[in-house]
Amino acid sequence: MDLIGIKQPPVFAGWGSMKIKSIKQLNVLIVEDDRHMRMLIRDILSALGVKDIATASDGKSAVEKMQDFRSDLMLVDLKMEPIGGLEFVRRLRADTKNPYRFVPVIMITAYADLDTVAMARDVGITEFMAKPISATILQQRIERVLKDSRRFVEAPEFTGPDRRRSKKTALKGKERRETPPKFVDPPEDLPAAPKSPETKL
Repeated sequence: MDLIGIKQPPVFAGWGSMKIKSIKQLNVLIVEDDRHMRMLIRDILSALGVKDIATASDGKSAVEKMQDFRSDLMLVDLKMEPIGGLEFVRRLRADTKNPYRFVPVIMITAYADLDTVAMARDVGITEFMAKPISATILQQRIERVLKDSRRFVEAPEFTGPDRRRSKKTALKGKERRETPPKFVDPPEDLPAAPKSPETKL
């Protein structure tokens, strides 16, 4: 199942190597099933100066929200129903017809064990953040996204930011690439879409 139906994809200043340099310039989509956590994240973003914030309660409603909200960054919870965070990001990255496949994603979850971090990395997230969240840590993660210069890699079982943060790192074993990576870049000529009104909880 693809994340299809995105009408009139919006103009964006640049995914992958972001041209937006300020948190205040971002339009942020929060995908979180817990209402109190949505409110907390929203309040933190507002305190950081973010003006345009939309919310969704799961991956399915996030797809609907993407119809008319220009998202520069997504903050996505891991455990949700009917579409959880990992599956949502996997489908998003794999859908070549969806202009949002390049949008940076910060995965926020209470499950911060190494296996979960690896699974999140392997579906194509940009950054990972463990709960409980704080304004300081969230700001740091967002600033890392703004400075992230990694290109997107497209492979049979993976699409997302290059999992190698350092170009100097030579990996071995199952992490070692057998063939050169195929890099894909976001389009630069997307037509503008109307912005949605602020989401009411």
